[in-house]
Amino acid sequence: MKLLITILGAFSLVFAAVGAESVLELKGTDGKMHAPLAAGDKKAVLLFFVSPFCSTTRPFMPEINAIAAEYGDRVAVSLVHSDPEITVEVALQHADMSGVKARVVVDKEQTLARQAGAAVTPEAVLLSPAGEVIYKGRINDLYLGPTKRQRAATTKDLREALDAVLAGKPVVAPQPEAQGCKISGMK
Repeated sequence: MKLLITILGAFSLVFAAVGAESVLELKGTDGKMHAPLAAGDKKAVLLFFVSPFCSTTRPFMPEINAIAAEYGDRVAVSLVHSDPEITVEVALQHADMSGVKARVVVDKEQTLARQAGAAVTPEAVLLSPAGEVIYKGRINDLYLGPTKRQRAATTKDLREALDAVLAGKPVVAPQPEAQGCKISGMK
């Protein structure tokens, strides 16, 4: 009887493993593998698609860091490098130079960028714990076009979306498109 229970238990584990969706893991600048889509006990997942090669990314880094610090206790935050030219070392250097405290992962195969629908840097994608895209677009209106920068941002698009999600309210639509550099290799 014990043998039958052991065999049945083994089969159920095999079937559970076959039926389970694989979890996307990416290498982080800390040398560990991370699941950037996993919310854990947080209310949402926030992905910032960035690139050290994009001059538009640099002016947004203080706001990205501020958002990560302010919301990181309630939202799982990751900075994602999806340019195939980016190495973990380059991403680490960018994080160090920008004072990034959030998790930083490298998506060389662009799997996460494709799943999230990211196309430019910097771009924010906010997902529910179930993986549904809640917000995809700009962080704020610092850039009104690819090369049209204002002196200062006048909106807080991403912060408003985060506040809505955390309050259990729907995110306002339409969501303004991110302005910046096209992620290299994305179609």
